[in-house]
Amino acid sequence: MYTNKGGCLNLIFYLIIFTFFFCGELDFALVAGISTLKSGDELNSTDTLVSDGGNFTLGFFTLTDYSYLGIWYSNDVQARKVWVANANSPIPESSGVLTVDFGTGILRITSRGSTVLNISDQSTGAATATLEDSGNFVLTDETSKRTLWQSFDHPTNALLPGMKLGSAGGGGRNWSLTSWLSESVPASGAFNLIWEPTQDSGQLVVLRRGEPYWTSGLLKDQTFGSIPALNSPFLESHYNFSFVSTDSEKYFTFSGLRGSLWMFLLRPDGGIEDGANSVYGPSDFCYGYESDNGCVASELPRCRSSKDSFVQKRANFLPSIARDDYDPNSTLTLSDCMERCWSNCNCVGFANNSNGTGCIIWVGKLEYHEDNVNTVPIYVLVRPSKRKTWIWILISVSISLHVLIMGVFFYLRMRKQKLEDEEKRRWKESLQELITSESFDNANDIEDDGTEGHPDLKMLSFASIVEATNNFSQENQLGRGGFGPVYKAWELWKEGIALELKDPLLGDSCAANQLLRIIHVALLCVQEGAADRPIMSDVVSMISNETTVLPAPRPPAFFTGRNVISKAMADKSKSKHYSGNSLTITTMEAR
Repeated sequence: MYTNKGGCLNLIFYLIIFTFFFCGELDFALVAGISTLKSGDELNSTDTLVSDGGNFTLGFFTLTDYSYLGIWYSNDVQARKVWVANANSPIPESSGVLTVDFGTGILRITSRGSTVLNISDQSTGAATATLEDSGNFVLTDETSKRTLWQSFDHPTNALLPGMKLGSAGGGGRNWSLTSWLSESVPASGAFNLIWEPTQDSGQLVVLRRGEPYWTSGLLKDQTFGSIPALNSPFLESHYNFSFVSTDSEKYFTFSGLRGSLWMFLLRPDGGIEDGANSVYGPSDFCYGYESDNGCVASELPRCRSSKDSFVQKRANFLPSIARDDYDPNSTLTLSDCMERCWSNCNCVGFANNSNGTGCIIWVGKLEYHEDNVNTVPIYVLVRPSKRKTWIWILISVSISLHVLIMGVFFYLRMRKQKLEDEEKRRWKESLQELITSESFDNANDIEDDGTEGHPDLKMLSFASIVEATNNFSQENQLGRGGFGPVYKAWELWKEGIALELKDPLLGDSCAANQLLRIIHVALLCVQEGAADRPIMSDVVSMISNETTVLPAPRPPAFFTGRNVISKAMADKSKSKHYSGNSLTITTMEAR
């Protein structure tokens, strides 16, 4: 209830109070429904003002034995404060009084007759202070109806619909939010929320001790880049965001479209909380190595990595392993403690006092034991185990080597296969060319090195062989200084030792299976029955296609003394066509 120090109380008001009190039907909502203080009126610690529509309540509240004047949503069960008049000037116990000074119209808070805080600083005659249904507390000159002061121009930790976040040009007013020190201490904390305009839009920026800490990303299509969940159709609250950018003002504002308790609170940890208790912004802390959640990048201390973080645990450090350092400074916040520990290479954990101020940091070895639920939670450094790291390194190296070895193995195998395929292809081409060559029976057309243009294949014409063996003379038979009759490659074949035909000079360069196949084909070509002998195209197929099953050779026809061709055939000046009687021309063709 408030009183008028400048004269008698309104008689009608007294009659109403008297009647309802003694009839047992006093409705305190009617008393609380008063929204305005006039000059000389007082509001003590047990009284409140309520806006005309009932949306907001103004009154004194107590935290940790101190009293503060604040505003909150009337139907917010948590009674979260959206404005605090004396955040940095707490009042001992419940001795605070709000008054509109009768002589000057200044809005002030007093305690036991002494001024604690002048909320407004403009002196005037009569003035009224009204709590509006928007949550704005306005001091008005009663004569001129001019606004002398309003709480929307002096935001604390909350942004309400219709409030501005930004600045007025020409050295005008700045509108920004300031976090509390902790949940139980409303004094100015470590964080500020500002609006950073751009040419076509802008973004919300959280500052920590004046330095950029987190950004929302640009406002586009009614949401922000780093907090896409905001304004999601699945959320209870929905907002209409807008911004103004002129030469005189640049600010962000919003209105509520759906839901209730429309507000954005800047939390003591730098997060942004809406009326539905949804939190946007950094989770716990920004370490400087994140980039996907809006945290501003910063240089890491030399002893920290992107794998390090702090996790809240109910744990205790062993005094023999880690010692604690305590700083009782009541202006330090939890984020200050984190920053101190993060920058100290020997720090392994931190905490603060029960009221959320001061700092305790532990330095030493990262060894602790977790206790039961009765242990006060602290923040502990969490980093990958070196042993686990080495295990993963070994696993990674092993996998890499395995992949490399398998890759080399398959490469060599494919290369070998490719070379073998190439060799087969060249063999086929050479044989085919040999068969179709016009110099097959010409002893004159062999190149000096006997390769006929094929570096890997010695090509000899039939005429060359005749000339070299002196028309297959008996003197050149194998074992007698010559090539020998076929019955030698047959006896060895029958005895299963055909490989003895191999020239020792060949060494290991000749594959045994290929040599045996060639000998096999050769014996097929000299069988006694001409009808049993394969034609040359079949010979080529037999040699080049190792999957073709070869028939068993029959005994060869033994050649003894018949002249195959006249000696004149070796004459280099003769024609390449020959006949036995020199009267006809005979063309030699291979089968």
